[in-house]
Amino acid sequence: MSAKRTAMTSVDRSWLRMDTPENPMMISAVLVFEHPIPLKRLKRTLEERFLKFRRFRQRIIDKGDKVYWEDDPLFDLDNHLHTIALPGKAGKRELQALASDFNSTALDFRRPLWQIHYIDNYENGCALLIRIHHCIADGISLVRVLLSLTDRTPEPKLERVAHPKLPTKPNGTAASRFLHRIVDSTQAAWGQANLFVNSIRKEPDYPLKLATTAGGIFLDLAKLGLAPFEPKTSLKSPLLGRKQVAWAEPLELETVKQCARTLGGTVNDVLLCAATGALTRHFTEHGQSIPDCGIRVAVPFNLRPLDQPIETLGNQFGLVLVCLPVEVTDPIMCFRQVQENMNRLKRSYQAQVTYSLLDLFGRGPDILERRALDLLSNKASAVLTNVPGPRHAVYLAGSKLIQPMFWVPQSGNIGIGMSIFSYAGTVQFGITVDKGIKADPGEVMDYFRDSFENLHQAALAKAGAGGFRQAS
Repeated sequence: MSAKRTAMTSVDRSWLRMDTPENPMMISAVLVFEHPIPLKRLKRTLEERFLKFRRFRQRIIDKGDKVYWEDDPLFDLDNHLHTIALPGKAGKRELQALASDFNSTALDFRRPLWQIHYIDNYENGCALLIRIHHCIADGISLVRVLLSLTDRTPEPKLERVAHPKLPTKPNGTAASRFLHRIVDSTQAAWGQANLFVNSIRKEPDYPLKLATTAGGIFLDLAKLGLAPFEPKTSLKSPLLGRKQVAWAEPLELETVKQCARTLGGTVNDVLLCAATGALTRHFTEHGQSIPDCGIRVAVPFNLRPLDQPIETLGNQFGLVLVCLPVEVTDPIMCFRQVQENMNRLKRSYQAQVTYSLLDLFGRGPDILERRALDLLSNKASAVLTNVPGPRHAVYLAGSKLIQPMFWVPQSGNIGIGMSIFSYAGTVQFGITVDKGIKADPGEVMDYFRDSFENLHQAALAKAGAGGFRQAS
């Protein structure tokens, strides 16, 4: 293999194969800044911090049974960074329309799979609209990469970071390399055997724990495969490939935390409950019947240690199916049901199971993955991500980031993506909806804020009446 070419992992290949005209596999972001960013300084920041990841300078070579990353011999930053402006006194509505246009358009597979559009003339500042293909990395990793471009102060000390050196060709003949692989595999197997023996010596019940874990994994795999398809609702309509993007005005994170403390739950429980209430309101306002068994959303679950720096990209996450009790109209009861569902999932192996399935599908023929993808996508009505961001404000090339929004793509016949992102004491909530689904994204954003407010007021009222003791 060429020193400039590396094989794509099976998991990343799975996400590449999921790309369809209806659902391009792009992770997208809209970043709004307080002041215009000098373009020259933005380019310098990208060169020094973004392009240090070799993957952003590589294109995809698809040989059918094999897929490779190859250094783009004609790479030029200007092919990926574009400057545009919104007309007149354009505001949030116009920016959402522009984001919808770009999120409905596939990336150019002749080049490295990412684009950044610098949007001038937006509310006395500027915005960046970023699109990156999912096969490069998962959403959590890419959010961390984008945040690595920022600083805590407007005046950073930028230092040029050398691009990583290309790997050298392995020495020796094919026979000697094959022999080395055998030796490496034997050593790995021997190490695993020693680890198993030592574990038994330290913990006599280790084999029982191992068997119990294996049984739990098998049970979760069976549950995933046997789970019924999603009920027929307006959220599962045929897709058109035209995306509509919207985001709500941010919530105060401290208010969300107060609500969680009052209810004795987590911030994640509160936000999932607010999302549930928003979908319930959507069904009610449009006179649609509400499924009496709830609906499910696919939630990415990170499998990469968050306390370690990102040195290599790629996808390291699984998916869990979370049931949202949209049939429960009482805010407190809805919260308790969401909390119970989440606690049950935290004890499961569903994320590890779905990651392993993606790895398996990526190694097999395309038709196998398509069948499996159709099967899994029929078991969720939406994708929902919840990513924690920095607790303090950050600056990119000297300009303060005032509102960040991120979306992960949907797969198969799923046409709704919801995203929750905490940043600098706020909680941002956004949505992308395929035009084939009869749901107004702006309305759903309003419903989300109303749903949270109803839950917060209900929690305060019950706490004041002595319904439950407020956490300290």
